[in-house]
Amino acid sequence: MADRGRRCAPERGLRAGLSPGRVGPALTGRAAVVLGCALRAGRPSPAMRLRVAHAAVLFHDRRVDRIVVTGGGGPPSEAEAMRGLLRAAGVPDGAVIPEGRAANTFENLIFARALLPPDTAVTIVSSRWHLPRARLIAAILGWRVAASGPRGTAPRPAAIRAALREVAAVPPSAMRALGWRLRGTGKGL
Repeated sequence: MADRGRRCAPERGLRAGLSPGRVGPALTGRAAVVLGCALRAGRPSPAMRLRVAHAAVLFHDRRVDRIVVTGGGGPPSEAEAMRGLLRAAGVPDGAVIPEGRAANTFENLIFARALLPPDTAVTIVSSRWHLPRARLIAAILGWRVAASGPRGTAPRPAAIRAALREVAAVPPSAMRALGWRLRGTGKGL
């Protein structure tokens, strides 16, 4: 959410209009959870466009049958902006579940999971530099997930900054997820 200083990706150099890369098989049973990504002046960032395009490929390839888009802020919320991008990519509204409250990766996962039946297999969709932390949070919560992210290009300095931000975010994210799990509030995926 741009309003709270949320940073999403090293956007300079991202090629938002290109076909997303395909990474690893998605689980079957089958929802993609697209993690929130900052809006810039109310418009989708290049990184958001890449994530959403990747989720649309998963849907059109029948690797998922619904897509949860996450993220608050706005107006519009990150989730609503992503829903519009999915609509433009030919994903029917009935296959898209918006979650418009989350303000961080942990909330993206917790709030999205609450919208899905317990037996749903989940594929987390985000930028590749973001996926290790998202998977770590899910693992600490005891959830089994797949992860898939688009190929993006960024200049080396921007990519290094993104990776360093992720490294710095691991301890607080892990502690929050561990606290959630120890309280018994984060049950299976």
